Amino acid sequence: MDLSSRLVAAVTSALTPSSGSDAEIPLAVLLLGPTGSGKTALSLELGERFGGEIVSCDSVAVYRGMDVGTAKPTREEQARLPHHLIDIVNPDQPFTAGEYSRQARAVLREIAARGRLPIVTGGTGLYLRALTDGLFAGPERHDELRARLQQSRQRHGENWLHRLLQRLDTASAARIHSNDAAKLIRAIEVCIAARKPLSEVMARDPLTGFRLLRIGLNPPRKTLYDRLNNRCAEIFAAGLIDETRALLERYGPVKALDSLGYRQAMSVLRGNENLAQAVTEAQQGHRNYAKRQLTWFRREPQVHWIAGFGDEPETLRAAAEFVEAAIRGKRAH
Repeated sequence: MDLSSRLVAAVTSALTPSSGSDAEIPLAVLLLGPTGSGKTALSLELGERFGGEIVSCDSVAVYRGMDVGTAKPTREEQARLPHHLIDIVNPDQPFTAGEYSRQARAVLREIAARGRLPIVTGGTGLYLRALTDGLFAGPERHDELRARLQQSRQRHGENWLHRLLQRLDTASAARIHSNDAAKLIRAIEVCIAARKPLSEVMARDPLTGFRLLRIGLNPPRKTLYDRLNNRCAEIFAAGLIDETRALLERYGPVKALDSLGYRQAMSVLRGNENLAQAVTEAQQGHRNYAKRQLTWFRREPQVHWIAGFGDEPETLRAAAEFVEAAIRGKRAH
C-alpha cells in the first residue's frame, strides 16, 4: 500500500465512528482565507490526499449561471472530487446564511457518514459563522410584509424604517445602521412575527458532532494584490460583460448581480462607466474585500495560519502535516 493509500485508510478509520460508547467524533476541515489566496487549489490537493469532499462556502457560487465573475471551481476541478453547494439556486431566488447553514450541516453529516473528510472551502465569513456558530432561530420570511415595508420606506423616506424599529426594539435599532434597509426590514419582520424584540429571540445553535480543524491562508499582501489585479482583468477579458448582460436579460436586476465584479459590469452596461474604469474599480473592490476577509477570519478561534498561497508546495506540505497530525493524534480545535 503506497503512502497516499495509507493516508486515505487512516482518514477513513478516523472519520468512521465506532460502535462503542466512546465513538470517535468525525473531523471537518475549514479552509479559510482571502479571495485569490489559493483555497481551491489547496482544498483539491488535501481532498485527494485525505479522501475528502469539498463543501463550498461562497455566497455567489451558490448561483447557477454566475461562472465567469466568480472564483467558482472550474468543471475540470469539480471533476476531481465531489463538490457541494455550488450551482444550487437561480440568481433570482433568495438564499440566506441561515439556509446555507442548514444545507451545509446536512452535507457535512452525509460526507462523514460515508467515511470521507468534509473540507469547507470559501471566503464568505458570514456563511462560515452561520455554519459553525448558528444563527438565531427567527421566523421565516414574510414576502408580503417585506414588500409593504419597502413601499412605506419609499413613501416616508429612508429613515422611516429605523424610526419604526426604534419603537419596536431599541436595542436592535442602536446596532443596525439607519441605511441598512435589509437588516432593518428583517428586524422589524422578526419583531412583528415573534411578538417580541429581535434582541430577545436571538438564540444561536452551534454546530455539534464534529472536530473542527481551521486552516487559514495569509499570503504576502503585495503579491496577493497583484494576483487579484491580474485575475480581475482576466475575468473581464473572459466575458464578464456578456455573462452579466445575459443574466440581466433573463432575471432582471436581481440582488445577486450587486456582487463584486458583476456590479461594475452592470455599470458598463448602463453606460455609467467604460470598461477600463470598471476593471480598475473592480480591482480596488477585490483588494478591499480581501482585506476585510482577513480581518473577519482573524476573529475565528484557533486558526492554524499559513503564510503562503494554497497552490505553493510549502503551503500544501504544512497544511497536510497539520491535517495528518489531527487525524493521527485525534487532535483538532
